[in-house]
Amino acid sequence: MITLYHAFNARSFRPLWALEAIGLSYELKMLPFPPRALAKDYLQINPLGTIPAFHDGATRMTESAAICQFLADRYDAGAIGVRQDEADYGAYLNWLHFGEATLTFPQTLVLRYRRLEPEARRLPQAADDYAKWFLARARAVGPALERDYICADRFTAADISMGYAFMLAGLIGLGDDLPAPAKAYWGRLQSHPSFARAMAAQTAAADAQGVGKGW
Repeated sequence: MITLYHAFNARSFRPLWALEAIGLSYELKMLPFPPRALAKDYLQINPLGTIPAFHDGATRMTESAAICQFLADRYDAGAIGVRQDEADYGAYLNWLHFGEATLTFPQTLVLRYRRLEPEARRLPQAADDYAKWFLARARAVGPALERDYICADRFTAADISMGYAFMLAGLIGLGDDLPAPAKAYWGRLQSHPSFARAMAAQTAAADAQGVGKGW
């Protein structure tokens, strides 16, 4: 049984979305955010206290984009992966990891220093600088976002990775500042049936497990 440890709308949404896109069975364990502060027992699952944590048999993983790649490679059967012999294989890997390493990273600092730190420890200037950094990167990739999907002319795990970065932008108050191509691209991804299934799955699990849905 696949088990995914997830906090509502956090980066663990990426593997949840991938699981729904492929159509795999899994157990979803919801956590309050941030779990390292609000669910101390979780440190026994992932000593870093970060989410996601992903278990598939003996496999243990904690990186959201890598889990999506793992799922696509091991279980995909053409659903969300790109084969090595396809022309866009390199682009697929690049965008898959770009979504996390390049687009999500600066946003985590905005989230931390605008919302998560105690009032006395917040750093508005640092948060503003990282917000500008993220938005500049989003503008730079605008031409690539004008296609329906980021690569291979179909929905892939790379879209899940990139899409979550724009989902997070909306959650932390940067959505209105996104460039037009990013807004349009994110709008298209939200219409994919797997996105609605993933949203419904986390809502149902949070309600059933009594876990909150906010940060």
